[in-house]
Amino acid sequence: MTTERFDNIPEIALAWHRAGRGAVLATVVQTWGSAPRPVGSQLAISGDAEIAGSVSGGCVEGAVVLEAQEALADGQSRILEFGVSDDTAFAVGLACGGKIRVLVEPVGTAVPEGLLTDLVAARAARVPVGYVVNTVTWVRDLVPVVDYADRFAADRSGFEDDGEVFVAIHNPPLRMVVVGAVHIAQALIPMARMAGFDVLLIDPRGAFATQQRFPGQDIREDYPDEVLPGYGLDARTAVVTLSHDPKIDDPAIEAALASDVFYLGALGSTRTHAKRVERLLALGFTDAQIARIHAPIGLNIGSKSPAEIAVSVMAQVIEKLRRA
Repeated sequence: MTTERFDNIPEIALAWHRAGRGAVLATVVQTWGSAPRPVGSQLAISGDAEIAGSVSGGCVEGAVVLEAQEALADGQSRILEFGVSDDTAFAVGLACGGKIRVLVEPVGTAVPEGLLTDLVAARAARVPVGYVVNTVTWVRDLVPVVDYADRFAADRSGFEDDGEVFVAIHNPPLRMVVVGAVHIAQALIPMARMAGFDVLLIDPRGAFATQQRFPGQDIREDYPDEVLPGYGLDARTAVVTLSHDPKIDDPAIEAALASDVFYLGALGSTRTHAKRVERLLALGFTDAQIARIHAPIGLNIGSKSPAEIAVSVMAQVIEKLRRA
């Protein structure tokens, strides 16, 4: 489980449209810095006014739903602008008022079904994709990472400098594989969840990998080389090895080095890592590949306790994600 997200809004809208219920996508395209929902957040509205997702803390959803019904009737897109008063803003957790702009697009007329189908398929396959709409010509397209590399790296949807082209970034959800159900993992996993990561815990030692120690966690009581081939390590995945046992950690490290995970960290001292490097070199891994490993793991903040080490690891993971 992760913190609350609304990752399945395009999928919901497509399902409603295909069921003949009508569907509208509403997307936050511009707002103030302390907004409860960031740019790119989405709300799906059906023809019978069922909603899924959110574009604010509740202060504009009602108006967006009404506009969505009109958009379904006339088949036209529109951008809505709401001025939020100081009192209203405070009520939904903001320090002050401001403006929020919401793009409203009826599916099937403004947004072609085929385009939305392709977007949903890319998301299902964990392929990063950008949804681009020119708000002057209303031309829409899907684009790869290379077209907006900085936006993908920062998970940053928004208008281009011309103020006309809006780019919605659809990155696969972040994932973290934690190998070793140790005390550090008990502190790290809740932090990772709060940061928006889906976490998988792997440890073949049944005495460690229990729901009592990790409530509600997805746990695989097996060795990493039995789990990871079917899991699919990719560029939105971090791998953290904490068992301090080469029989458990090494298979995960080898799998991560053969993939394009954005982060790979391994617990252990400098001496422990030197022995690890020898083993990896003997297996044919290159110095450049091995250099991807963050070891000793975590930022050097003088951490001592398991919780402090978990803080240093989480900080390093975020640093690597955002400064790659």
